[in-house]
Amino acid sequence: MTADPFRLPDTVVPTHYDLAIAPDLAASRFEGTAGITVTVREPVEEVVLNAAELEIHTALARDASGRELVGAVSLDGSHERLTVRFPSALAAGEAVLTLTYSGAINDQLHGFYRSTFVDADGHEQVIATTQFEPADARRAFPCWDEPAYKATFAISLLVPAGLCGLSNGAAVEERAVDGGRWVRFERTMKMSTYLVAFIVGPLVVTDPVDVDGVPLRVACVAGRERLSAFALEVGAHALRYLADYFDIPYPAGKLDLVALPDFAFGAMENLGCVTFRETALLVDRDHASRPELERVADVVSHEIAHMWFGDLVTMRWWNGIWLNEAFATFMEVGAVNDFRPEWDRWTSFSTERGVAMVTDALAATRPVEYEVVSPADADGMFDVLTYQKGGAVLRMLETYLGADRFRAGIRLYLDRHRYANTETTDLWDAIEEATGEPVRSIMDSWIFQGGYPMLSVEPVDGGVTVTQQRFRYQSHPTDVSARWQAPLLYRPLRAPDAPEAVAATRTLLSEAVTRLAWDDAPIVVNAGGWGFFRTRYAPDLLHRLLADLPALGPVERYNLVSDTWAMALAALTPLADFVDLVGLLGAERDPSVWDLALDAVGVLYRVVPDDSRPALSAWLRDLAGPVFAELGWQPRPGEDERTAQLRGSLLTTLGTLGDDRGIQKTARTLHDAALAGRSAPAPDLLASLVSIVAWTGTEADYELFWERIRAAATPQEEVRYLFRLAAFPDPALVLRTMDATNSDIRTQNGAFVIGAALANRVAGRQAWRWLVEHWDQTLARIPVNSHGRLLDGIVRLTDPDSVQEIPAFLAAHPIPSATKQVAQLLERQRINAAFAARERGPLAERFPAGPPES
Repeated sequence: MTADPFRLPDTVVPTHYDLAIAPDLAASRFEGTAGITVTVREPVEEVVLNAAELEIHTALARDASGRELVGAVSLDGSHERLTVRFPSALAAGEAVLTLTYSGAINDQLHGFYRSTFVDADGHEQVIATTQFEPADARRAFPCWDEPAYKATFAISLLVPAGLCGLSNGAAVEERAVDGGRWVRFERTMKMSTYLVAFIVGPLVVTDPVDVDGVPLRVACVAGRERLSAFALEVGAHALRYLADYFDIPYPAGKLDLVALPDFAFGAMENLGCVTFRETALLVDRDHASRPELERVADVVSHEIAHMWFGDLVTMRWWNGIWLNEAFATFMEVGAVNDFRPEWDRWTSFSTERGVAMVTDALAATRPVEYEVVSPADADGMFDVLTYQKGGAVLRMLETYLGADRFRAGIRLYLDRHRYANTETTDLWDAIEEATGEPVRSIMDSWIFQGGYPMLSVEPVDGGVTVTQQRFRYQSHPTDVSARWQAPLLYRPLRAPDAPEAVAATRTLLSEAVTRLAWDDAPIVVNAGGWGFFRTRYAPDLLHRLLADLPALGPVERYNLVSDTWAMALAALTPLADFVDLVGLLGAERDPSVWDLALDAVGVLYRVVPDDSRPALSAWLRDLAGPVFAELGWQPRPGEDERTAQLRGSLLTTLGTLGDDRGIQKTARTLHDAALAGRSAPAPDLLASLVSIVAWTGTEADYELFWERIRAAATPQEEVRYLFRLAAFPDPALVLRTMDATNSDIRTQNGAFVIGAALANRVAGRQAWRWLVEHWDQTLARIPVNSHGRLLDGIVRLTDPDSVQEIPAFLAAHPIPSATKQVAQLLERQRINAAFAARERGPLAERFPAGPPES
């Protein structure tokens, strides 16, 4: 055994796998044979590889001398290792290890697992499919289940008659057998085990779209192939865009995009056979909202980016998984921005970056890259810090270096490390070589320490000083010495005597205090908005910016609102300053800016005393009502899609937080007419109508929602109603929803529904008590990789009883797979509770009881 029980010895390494998998869908079992070609680097009497939850029946080796040796097998369940011992040493050189084995097709959404659905005739159908990242290939075949042990794969599947079989490569041979056929797939490129995929079940496959010689298809449940056209359009664009960006052809022979009824994540980048949650792939583009279409475009582009960044070039160990995901996030936004420029995808990415900044301002944050000992430690990397913070700091670096120079470094990195494994620093070295900039030292300060700075800008004679210190919602004694190499762009608000903003100046902040020479024009620090930091202007500088908000770009305006809200939450700025800033948004037309402001107002709505809530609603109606009235209920000819998104956001707010009775009545009328087929509201209003009905919902509405869930025509319609079940104001209905998470609601969705119910302002406490009573049952049903999501809503439970009870319960009932996530949620709960206690009185004064009803 190696010193690290989670790492395999490198005396024997794989070069090729021949896998034959025979699933029995009815029995939820499978039989397998793995013929693994290995290089024996020195004579050894035992071979150590990974296996988990498998029964190994036989083990045979043919070594370089031509001998065949029968091995004795032993399994170490705690470290998921299989040891095969031979009666004499295997000779150095090439050998073939052949193992026969069997296992269960599980229902935990990882490894080789079951996905089920009910067909048009009311019969349950089963799909056997795979999800191997980070380290679950070992549950489907014995292997060297570490990303550094790359090999080629030739996979054969026993496919029962009438069913479909898919894998990484194209099918190259079929051989009929009783009850079905063996399908052999072409050999893959050299890749890691976590990228292997094989699927058997009642799926249909669309005709291929030829994308410069690459056949692109969608596979899905029969009857849903009509929802594949948009994904094929996006996929074709992404393949061409990314091949051009990287200057490397697509590295596989074909690309299948596979929609699965049960899938724990959004999607998985298996080479040539990408698997998806249905909502992330299948969509009716004529009746979906822009955010719903954007979600599909994002996820498809993200996964295709992985074919190069992750599959072709792969991290050496799981500490580097962040880079795969961060870069795919960065590329997805660039690809979608190119696909639909009118969506202004980089501006909407501000919202995702903002979510990461909330987590990264906690004492319980983490470095983007950290030490990973066991593969289970890598589970904590699949969060907003990996995806959104990682993608945002890459965007910051690109903006600072320039897009062309940044891309040159990326191309150098990928070309230099094709089919190989890398460390994070290999990327920085390549970009540094291509640009001549100190990229490694810059990025190390962002990747290997958690958090980010707040830049305080103060006027001095002849300029301004910029002081950096760590931003946190609650102070911490270790914050003082934290420093970042902060790429800074700054500019005047407007050029002298010119109406347009001028180009930004760039500098690298590395000291605690930096002086910038400056004239008397208002200064925009973080010009363009892509620095991953908060900016705190001195009052005079801030007021000069507020006097000319239209001169700021949309991302800069987003940052101004975001930073002001964060400062108010941290008690660094009076809350009144934030409320006043929101009051200036009457001329704002960017939906991302509005969504941020309205989300924060939702926090205020929970904090104010009950008798002050009508006054807050009236203030919100006065603010958002005129903008919505200007936009109207229906799109106008030539209207851009982001305006449609803004209409939906304003409508939802007016019909819920704004308590606009007229809006609520009209929304119900339109919703009823849409369900009856009498009218078709604009797609971007559908989610708003459902939200408003739920906000004021009755038991009859609740039953109607369940009818729509069961009869949904698209995956988007299903989740549109499903996720709003938790928003009903009647605690009894919310508890019925909680009960359904242990019965009728798919396990892939259960955690999200429970999290939403905990955030219900009226029934959140009852939902928490239900969860406590059903804790063991719920954790047993919800897949382990979704356990952390169960608790998202506790950040809204800020009453004194919840603030005491919830941490105590979770201390006594820890969730091993979500330790860091739970700590972050509990800290956010404390921050919100402190904010509520501090601001409830001032808010009551600002919004006194007794205004007239709408």
